Amino acid sequence: MMNKPKIVVVGSINMDLVTETSTFPSLGETHVGNKFMMLPGGKGANQAVACSRLGADVTLIGCIGDDDLGSRMLKNLKKENVNTTYVETMNGMNTGTASITIEDGENRIIYVPGANEALTPEKLEQVESVIQKADVLLLQLETPLETVAAATTIAKRYKVPVILNPAPAVQIPEKLIEDIDFLTPNEHELAIALGYSDNELFVQKTLAEYPGKIIMTKGKEGAYYTNSSGVLKNQPTFLAETVDTTGAGDTFNAGIAVMVGERQDLNTAVRFATAAGTLSVTKSGAQGGMPHRGVVDHWLTEN
Repeated sequence: MMNKPKIVVVGSINMDLVTETSTFPSLGETHVGNKFMMLPGGKGANQAVACSRLGADVTLIGCIGDDDLGSRMLKNLKKENVNTTYVETMNGMNTGTASITIEDGENRIIYVPGANEALTPEKLEQVESVIQKADVLLLQLETPLETVAAATTIAKRYKVPVILNPAPAVQIPEKLIEDIDFLTPNEHELAIALGYSDNELFVQKTLAEYPGKIIMTKGKEGAYYTNSSGVLKNQPTFLAETVDTTGAGDTFNAGIAVMVGERQDLNTAVRFATAAGTLSVTKSGAQGGMPHRGVVDHWLTEN
């Protein structure tokens, strides 16, 4: 059996405050919701949990507040077999939160970073040896951009492949794009990350300019990328009943990370990640629907 890939995730740790409603309220309106839940979240924590379930040996580097939410998040991460040795509790700070409203499987999110903003480049210097030993470094943008850049610099020093999920979307410096190995935006994040419009011609041109680097997701259409030969490829999504799309992108990124860690080719990686992301939308909660490796492997043999 192949050794588990060692994946280091540098990223956010949040509690998701989820409200389900039949209708999104307009400005100034108050509606009665259908259901409220507090669920573990944060793009860093989500991707760490998804990587663990997909068969990786995962270490998460991040910050939580010294509050009840932070304690709950830490307990959950340990339960999911994520190494939390490098998750630091910040005194006097709140754990990050995401207020999520869901209507018919679609979501709207307000993110409050809290302790995630305390994850500084200086903290990464203290854990350089952890990144050095990784098979893959997985990053997102719910922590400071300079921290993401610092993590990338360390990984590049030791030739560790870097995956950057540019969400929430900001314009990314060209140097950072050059230094990472894979950029995994959706179509809107791609336009913001590179500072252009999100029309179809731009998307195709951009994918062609970054062969093998940009893997763009597009909801029910699946994922698009250009292979090393310059051919535009589309991996369609799989048929499944959508219950909650929260966390689907994080599961997709985890799938890419695990496949890169196992040294699989890009086609195999995108197909596996798309299957994992599809399965994740069939249950509620960012982490609630994240599938285990055996389920994804079986799904792929059937589809």
